[in-house]
Formats: sequence, C-alpha cells, structure tokens
Amino acid sequence: MTRAVLSIGSNMGDRLALLRGVVAGFGARVRAVSPVYSTAPWGGVEQDDFLNAVLVVDDPAYDCRAWLAHGQRLEQAAGRERTVRWGARTLDVDIVACAEHVAGKWRSCRSTDPDLTLPHPRAHERAFVLVPWLDVEPEAVLDVAGTGHPVRELLSKLDAGEVAGVHRTGLTLLPAAGAAP
Repeated sequence: MTRAVLSIGSNMGDRLALLRGVVAGFGARVRAVSPVYSTAPWGGVEQDDFLNAVLVVDDPAYDCRAWLAHGQRLEQAAGRERTVRWGARTLDVDIVACAEHVAGKWRSCRSTDPDLTLPHPRAHERAFVLVPWLDVEPEAVLDVAGTGHPVRELLSKLDAGEVAGVHRTGLTLLPAAGAAP
C-alpha cells in the first residue's frame, strides 16, 4: 500500500468547487480531509488569497509517481497554467510526503527528481501545509533533510505571523451527512 499527504489550494475561480473536485477526483482513495483554510499567497506575487486543505490518500495500486500524475490530471482539468512561479492558480495539488507499507512498517519515499522531489522541499516552511495536516494527523512526522520531525515541532518554529495568517473557515470539502455525493 502507498499513502500520500497532499496539499491542495486554489485562488482563482470557484475555489471551493475546485478543491471539492480534488476530493471527488481521488474518490475512494481519500482517507482524511482537513478543514478548509484561507491563507495569504506565498512567494511575493500579488494575487488573491487561497483556500487550502490537506488530504491523506492511499491505494495499493499507486506509487508516488501515480499520485503525481493523478494530481496533475486534476490540475489540467481545472485549467491550471504554469506561467508565473508562485503565481495565481486555479488548482494546485502538491505531494507533501509519500510512504510505502513494507514488511509491516511505513517507509518514507524519497526522490530528488526535479519533477517529483519528496518529501516536498519547502513543506516544513509553510504554515498553510502544516496547520491543516495536523488537523488530520496530529502525530504527523515530516522528513526534513533526512531526519523525521514532528509536524507540530516544525510549525512551532515558523514565524508567528505566518501561522496567524492561516485562518480556518467554516467551509468543508465533504458533502453533508445524508447528502448525495
């Protein structure tokens, strides 16, 4: 079995519908969905605020590249264009971390491939990833420079202003109980 932690975000168009489309697009592979957060853009490019969330997904038929390909298909379907680094986007699906279940234990996947760097090289610096991740995995650990660090510890090291800029909304990516999917 392979599992992945995905950070999803949108700051163009119907942001909530686009994020809900990711949950629907991964379907039965979704194991956990964080609340939705509103965050200021990261990277210094002038643009609208993002809606962000974290998903935990798993599927025995997927490897890390399959998660990447699936996320990229969803981005393409949402009209994602990669024109400006850290610029506005209809949809962003990032693989934060990926792990394989081998011999009864989870083993973190590592990759230095420019198309798939794992774990995500800047996730430990981004409150908009760490805060929602803790909602779905309070004991989460992220490999940083070859060493596992509790996500809670990584979050405590970030600038307080960045953490304060991650605002939990009342929005959800899951249908209401009893509602049709």
